[in-house]
Amino acid sequence: MSMSPDPTGTTGPQDAGPQDAGPQAAPEPPPQVPADDGHEQSPVDPRAALQRVPVEVGKAVVGQQAVVTGLVIALLCRGHVLIEGVPGVAKTLTVRALSAALRLKTTRVQFTPDLMPGDVTGSLVYDSRTGEFSFREGPVFTNILLADEINRTPPKTQASLLEAMEERQVTVDGKPRLLPDPFIVAATMNPVEYEGTYTLPEAQLDRFLLKLTMPLPGRDVEVEVLQRHAQGFDPRDLAGAGLRQVAGPEDLRAGQDAVARVQVDPEVLAYVVDIARATRTSPSLSLGVSPRGSTALLSTARAWAWLTGRDYVTPDDVKAMARATLRHRVQLRPEAELEGVSVESVLDTVLASTPVPR
Repeated sequence: MSMSPDPTGTTGPQDAGPQDAGPQAAPEPPPQVPADDGHEQSPVDPRAALQRVPVEVGKAVVGQQAVVTGLVIALLCRGHVLIEGVPGVAKTLTVRALSAALRLKTTRVQFTPDLMPGDVTGSLVYDSRTGEFSFREGPVFTNILLADEINRTPPKTQASLLEAMEERQVTVDGKPRLLPDPFIVAATMNPVEYEGTYTLPEAQLDRFLLKLTMPLPGRDVEVEVLQRHAQGFDPRDLAGAGLRQVAGPEDLRAGQDAVARVQVDPEVLAYVVDIARATRTSPSLSLGVSPRGSTALLSTARAWAWLTGRDYVTPDDVKAMARATLRHRVQLRPEAELEGVSVESVLDTVLASTPVPR
């Protein structure tokens, strides 16, 4: 299978413009199974069902099959995703379309400077009729939480998500409350506007399984976007665009079980470790990949291998997922930034210099 060099919103009309994935956004999608014309029927094979998802989302979002594949991989790994892109490149639309294709509940929260932790997790509310406090669930009680512009809210509110992301629960008034299954956070960030933002600390970034990038579209893709809008496409009406459910939570659960059975040769395990260790000794990086990052790369490589039709992991699977899994876990040295070095180029060097097992 051919791979791209790298695996891998705002709301309202401006976010309705889909785009291409670009060379550094995500892995190439796996072989796609064309969607049939039946009504909300999922194939018996969970892999075939999940392979239909990028094609189905393509009815609403142009050119983002690779990014959608990255989100499916995150769901298979029960991991969270950081999506970076300028406003108007269909980050919100992509998540909404994915949810519709998988019959998952999604909730969007606009992160703002005045957002409080209880606005995300939920809080105790006094009932004057009974004279007692009852818990009112926050938007985090969903399958896919779209945390829009997560870096615009203060660290205290950002931290309120950490328990949910790590433990799949929230604790209010000393009582833990389990979140639905599946549950992932899809957080968006604007890469060019830093006024009034709060930098996400490395410890929080490390809890995101993947960082997917959504660049501006190519000319042909943007022309197709405009053609769809000229023909009456309404990004708020996914059903009207013909998008329907092609897989469901049961396919995800079966896929998760299957991914857990994907075999990994000891030499491939050592290859994952060697890549992580190479980032720790890179002269361009002040922070390398932690053991959590190594574990994440192993998980995403297994999911990618299964989604592309194999029950074992190859070095190419590791390479396909390395950039999306590791790019947010490393930190450039200031002098390297001044010289114009990028995280992507450092990871390219690491992958090119790490011996590949035969």
